[in-house]
Amino acid sequence: MSKPANPVTLPLADYSPTHFLLAVVGSVATVTLNRPERKNPLTFDSYRELTDFFRACAMDDEVKTIVVSGAGGNFSSGGDVFEIIGPLVQMDTKGLTVFTRMTGDLVKAMRVCPQPIIAAVDGICAGAGAIIAMASDMRLAAVGAKVAFLFNKVGLSGCDMGACAILPRIIGQSRASELLYTGRFMTAEEGERWGFFSRIVTPDQVLGQAQVLAKQISEGPTFANTMTKRMLAMEWAMSVEEAIEAEAIAQALCMTTEDFSRAFEAFANKVKPAFQGN
Repeated sequence: MSKPANPVTLPLADYSPTHFLLAVVGSVATVTLNRPERKNPLTFDSYRELTDFFRACAMDDEVKTIVVSGAGGNFSSGGDVFEIIGPLVQMDTKGLTVFTRMTGDLVKAMRVCPQPIIAAVDGICAGAGAIIAMASDMRLAAVGAKVAFLFNKVGLSGCDMGACAILPRIIGQSRASELLYTGRFMTAEEGERWGFFSRIVTPDQVLGQAQVLAKQISEGPTFANTMTKRMLAMEWAMSVEEAIEAEAIAQALCMTTEDFSRAFEAFANKVKPAFQGN
């Protein structure tokens, strides 16, 4: 499992990844999984490079939101059968644990990444690809998109990369259990009805709509948006009373920002606030 040859550089607008495409337009970064001939499977190196990228986002003040998509009409078919699953069969327990912790690090990096992440899901979204969509903060689907947590199809449990913790919180325990026990595909319509997807659009619009949403969010108060993402994650492990106290402190911190003052001045002058992220 070699590390990517191209380390993440800052600012991210100057970074040229080896194992995916990256385009930064204004304050929106678009990550494109780019192996369309194989439905964009992940490899050992792409796992590592994506993890390093999301960790580096915490140090970039220009990128405010991130969109994740796939090339060629599919999101991702998951781990590459020949480049990942084949070698895993030959590993011992120690090597396998190194791998499973490494894949989990990608989800951790996405959750810790301060920028909201939007998944633009088209076509096949399976296995680790479904996990990346799940770990995103928001998900848009193209008509015909299909999502499957396929782990039991290859003789593994559904408890992969945080699926048993995160998926029930998105779609409910029973629905998550069905998907994780059967490995069946969830349609875009089911995903929207169950709350996995925010909306369904045509395939030619899904990336553009995700980028429009990302731009809209990026124009908001950056510090406050980061605080919202932090609280959405942290409050899973809190009682309601603890959450209310944590939110009181978080909101008080947001009230110390210049953007809070700008919003008041804009409201007083009946104009739209121009947030600057401080």
